[in-house]
Amino acid sequence: MKQKWVFTLFALFVVASMVIAGCKPTPVATQVPGTQPTSAVVVPPVEPTPVVVAGPEPRNNYVEMKVEAPSCDYGGEFKSIETVDEFTVKFTLCYPDADFPSKVAFSVFSIADKEFMDATTGDSVKMSEAPNGTGPYKLKEWIRGDRVIYEANPTYWGTPAAIPNLVFRWSEQSAQRLLELQSGEVDGIDNPAPEDFAKIEADPNLALYPRPALNIFYIGFNHDIAPFDDVKVRQAIAYAIDRQRIVDQYYAEGSQVAKVFVPPALKPGYSDAVDWYPYDPEMAKTLLKEAGKENLEITLSIRNVVRSYLPTPDKVAQEIQAQLAEVGITVKINVMESTAFIDATSAGQEGFYLLGWNADYPGATNFYDYHFAADTNLQFGSLYPDLVEEIRAAGKIADPVQRQVHYDKVNQLLKDNVVMIPVAHGASATAFKASIGGAHSSPLSNELMGVLTSDSDQFVWMQNGEPATLWCIDETDGETLRACEQIFEALLAFKVGGTEIEPGLAESYVANDDATEWTFTLRQGVQFQDGALLDASDVVASYAAVWDAASPNHVGRTGSFEYFTAFFNKFLNATE
Repeated sequence: MKQKWVFTLFALFVVASMVIAGCKPTPVATQVPGTQPTSAVVVPPVEPTPVVVAGPEPRNNYVEMKVEAPSCDYGGEFKSIETVDEFTVKFTLCYPDADFPSKVAFSVFSIADKEFMDATTGDSVKMSEAPNGTGPYKLKEWIRGDRVIYEANPTYWGTPAAIPNLVFRWSEQSAQRLLELQSGEVDGIDNPAPEDFAKIEADPNLALYPRPALNIFYIGFNHDIAPFDDVKVRQAIAYAIDRQRIVDQYYAEGSQVAKVFVPPALKPGYSDAVDWYPYDPEMAKTLLKEAGKENLEITLSIRNVVRSYLPTPDKVAQEIQAQLAEVGITVKINVMESTAFIDATSAGQEGFYLLGWNADYPGATNFYDYHFAADTNLQFGSLYPDLVEEIRAAGKIADPVQRQVHYDKVNQLLKDNVVMIPVAHGASATAFKASIGGAHSSPLSNELMGVLTSDSDQFVWMQNGEPATLWCIDETDGETLRACEQIFEALLAFKVGGTEIEPGLAESYVANDDATEWTFTLRQGVQFQDGALLDASDVVASYAAVWDAASPNHVGRTGSFEYFTAFFNKFLNATE
């Protein structure tokens, strides 16, 4: 029978994972994705490496399932999700989605065991007590405020983790992370300070792995909160910010000033024709006077957690404070705990704040849809209808030229309304002991520890913050996602250190001609850590728990499920 092919390919770039044997490696630069091709092929099956070890007795709990919307009038992307047989699941969409494989490869949409989810009612906190995934590691102990301790999963379907014990620690101070790496207390760290790159490269005991700038740092406004409800105030602040100075003073080599919200590598999406407001403090003063808002006093909220898009949040906040003082605006800096900050901004409670975004997959929909077209993300205030319309239209089109027409309008609307201020695309890195094999950085910040090798039976990783939970369906924070990714897996995956899609829990997939039906064939013999065998009903149950607002498992942690509405638009059975 003639094979049906997917009609769009996604940007590819490859990172070479290097096996290190006693000498310091020369890190290989990651290729940044370019223009997306216009056709794609089905992912071929990959045979798993058999694992013969003692573990829980495997058990089968397959049931036929189908969750279906009465019609597509409810406004979401999904029409139905159903089991075809024990190892086949089909998604039927209300409209084409060129980025669908990338979305299901994203770790937020990992698959949980249906029985386990039912027993915990999809409560992320309950599920984090004893996470039940299919990944290379399992949770041994979470000492809140100190560390997460993992151990190798003895029944992992793929190549077993080479290092039996994994520990996640955290510190918001980059100097502390580097000191612990240098002293041998930890084996790898995230986001060393830009000023320390040369020091790491000069140390024969360490290795630096640069991470491409597939991100955005922005200054956010909530236009429903005064005085930011006045577009002239937002414009004045835009003119008052010297973005070039911020990049020059506080960012690593390879970083660049942002013209628009997405990095230049994401095309369609990036707009060459649209540029941001220039630095002009006199114009800022004029606009403030016109608005009757001279001598403003405002609060700038931040979390002092290092990110690849914002390597020194406290210093950058102080720089912004100083620059706004020059036009007569007094800024009070409000430092918040990381999880509380993320929850507050997404709930629309902060008027003026610093935030950013690392790509989850190499597509403009990942940037625009989540931030400006998701009902559950209120960080900028109530949605701009014309902006939502253009974003949604672009996401339903396969042709890159036609998509770009909409994205040019999106970027112009973002500028006209000063929804936020795009500041920088930040280069960053990871650093490891030179003796660690398989060390890497990822442009998606999803470093996987199961591929590492060491002459020790323990690997200690130090990142910037503590995870919020260990079941990530209702999370957006990168530190939390990386912690979940060691335990849970999605239908598809991204190549280690890159963005190329490859098989995950599904060994292959195929789409119909108009890309509204996507059928995934699951691997057989994959076992959850409690012994349950993976089947198609687990996939349906995992997606239904977040899609169907009437499901008893639609709980999560905050209940907002921001990624779902950003990627797939609307919940089923949602009450207004």
